[in-house]
Amino acid sequence: MKKLKLFPKIFIYTLALLLLITMLASGTIYLFAPMMGENSVLSEGTYIDGMSSAIKTAAIPRNTEIAHTILRSLPHTVAICIVVSLLCAYFFSKAITNPIKGILDATNHMAVLDRKAACKTATNDEIGILANQINQLYQNLLSTIEHLQEEKDKVSEAEKQKIDFLRSASHELKTPVTALNAMLENMILKVGKYSDYEEYLPLCKERTERLSKMISEVLDASKLGTTAAEEPQALAVDCYLSELCKQYRLIAQANGISFQEDFPETFTITLPPKTFARSFSNILSNAVAYTLPGHSIFVYTDGRKLIVENECEPISAEHLKHIFEPFYRPDYARNQNDGGNGLGLYIVASILDSLKLTYSLEPMQKPLGMRFIITF
Repeated sequence: MKKLKLFPKIFIYTLALLLLITMLASGTIYLFAPMMGENSVLSEGTYIDGMSSAIKTAAIPRNTEIAHTILRSLPHTVAICIVVSLLCAYFFSKAITNPIKGILDATNHMAVLDRKAACKTATNDEIGILANQINQLYQNLLSTIEHLQEEKDKVSEAEKQKIDFLRSASHELKTPVTALNAMLENMILKVGKYSDYEEYLPLCKERTERLSKMISEVLDASKLGTTAAEEPQALAVDCYLSELCKQYRLIAQANGISFQEDFPETFTITLPPKTFARSFSNILSNAVAYTLPGHSIFVYTDGRKLIVENECEPISAEHLKHIFEPFYRPDYARNQNDGGNGLGLYIVASILDSLKLTYSLEPMQKPLGMRFIITF
């Protein structure tokens, strides 16, 4: 069954009501008009005698004529009322349905997520309030959709990073495992120099230990963001950072490297202490590893910034673009003996991102070196 639209319904209801009022008014006039003429005659005749008889005889036809005139004009009056009722019903129905039709058109565009869709009403009545609430609801819906899309993109990016990390880890682990396997096989077959077990067994053990350490770091890196979050604590910067620097100060001094600290301003930071310590330790470890004997490392705070500077060969802009990627090592650090496995700065970046801290690694010109900055 086909549903009627709102305009015909309102028009029919309004017109019916106006016609009913017209008919009731016309019927009342039709019934009471003759009675008005009769009552006028009787009332005039009972009051006056003699001289007033002329007035009486003049009044009777005048009142009767008025009643007859009303009755004769009644069809014209009804017709005019019907026309006026039609016009009033039409314009009233349009005034009611136009704002609703505008809201309906706007919601049709909203249903297909048209970002420009909006209910446009200039009224301050209930329909105007409804239109404004629909607009607010639609804007909230769009914001929610955008937020969900961002979260979806983040999840997709995280999944992609996990896959890339696993591929990189597999590639990085494959090379030392293959080299170790080839060395052991040659030793078993006593091929050439590998028949000297006393020389190559310690080398195999060293490579096994290095491989074990690398696997441990890969596992640690793969756990980032998957373990239970550590509760943040309020930490005094000077005491906390000085304690973290202690062991690296000793290592630097043992390697002939000057290690200096300066925390002039004491302020409190709220962080998970072990999680941040892991990130900061990797930064200091890199600084010690890449600083040559006779040069210096300087750790200090400047306002809300923690800065680690070390004198070394600056990393070029080309390598800096990829420096926080897993297993990435600059060309001059491809040797795992002195270049690490490329997970240190990846772990640093992952932790600092999870803590929502801004950071940067930039080269220095005077003196030559690198500067790592963390902003609290």
